[in-house]
Amino acid sequence: MRSVARPSPHAPGDVLRVATYNIHKGVRGLGPARRLEIHNLQMGVQALDADVVCLQEVRLFHHREAAFFDRTWFGWPEQGQAEFLAPDGYEVAYRTNAKTKDGEHGNALLSRWPIGDIGHHDVSDHAFEQRGLLHVPVRWQGVEVHVVVAHLGLIHSSRVRQVERLAAFVRDHVPSDAPVLVAGDFNDWGERLDVPMRAHGLKRAAPSTTRVRAATFPSRLPVFTLDRVYLRGLRCTGVQVPRGPTWARMSDHLPLVVELALE
Repeated sequence: MRSVARPSPHAPGDVLRVATYNIHKGVRGLGPARRLEIHNLQMGVQALDADVVCLQEVRLFHHREAAFFDRTWFGWPEQGQAEFLAPDGYEVAYRTNAKTKDGEHGNALLSRWPIGDIGHHDVSDHAFEQRGLLHVPVRWQGVEVHVVVAHLGLIHSSRVRQVERLAAFVRDHVPSDAPVLVAGDFNDWGERLDVPMRAHGLKRAAPSTTRVRAATFPSRLPVFTLDRVYLRGLRCTGVQVPRGPTWARMSDHLPLVVELALE
C-alpha cells in the first residue's frame, strides 16, 4: 500500500494521532459493476496506526448489498462495519444516522484508548438528509478528550444551522474546560465554515508553523478539503493525507490524519 501514513516522530503517548475517513459504506461503483472495498478498508484503517479513527458512512447492515456480495470471494462481513474495521484491542462506538428500506448507516469511532458513555444527537435539517453527531469521551493520558464525529449536510444553509446545533450540543454536554475535537466530513465545498466554527471556539487543525491545505476529495485527484478536524484545548503538531492508487480505490474520500497535543 503506497503512501501509508508516515510513522509519528513523537514517542508513543506524546501526541494523540487522530484519523477521519468517509468510507463510502465500503462499496465503490454502481449497479452490477460495483465492488466491495470493506476488506481493503480494514487493512487501510490498520495501516493508519491512529489512536482514534473517526468514520462516516459506516454500514450497520444492508440486506440488499449483503445478498449481492455474498457470492463474491470474501463476501459481506457478518459484523457491522465498525466492528469489522476495528484493529485488535480497539474499542468501538457506532450510532445510526440514516435508516433506509434495506439497512442503516451512521458514524463510528474506533479507539486505542478507553472510551466513556456514547452519545448521539440528531442534527437533520430537512426530511431528505438524515444527519447526526456521535459523541464519545476518550480517556487519553489521564485526560478526557471529547470527540464528536460529524457528517454535515449537502446544502450550505443546512451546514450553518448544523454548526449552531453542534455548538449548542458541546455547550450542553461537554465541560467548558475539557479538550474537544470535532472530526468528519463537513461537505464545505466553499470553505465557509471556519468562521462560524471559530466563533464557537473551534479552530481547524493545522500546524502553527505551516499553511497546510489537506485536500481529501475526490480521492483520485484531491482538490477539496471536505474532511477536517476542529479543536478546542488541543494544538495540532502534524497533518497527513495518505495518497496513491490503493487509497484512491477504496473510497471517494482520502483519510485525513492529524497529530494533537494538549495546549
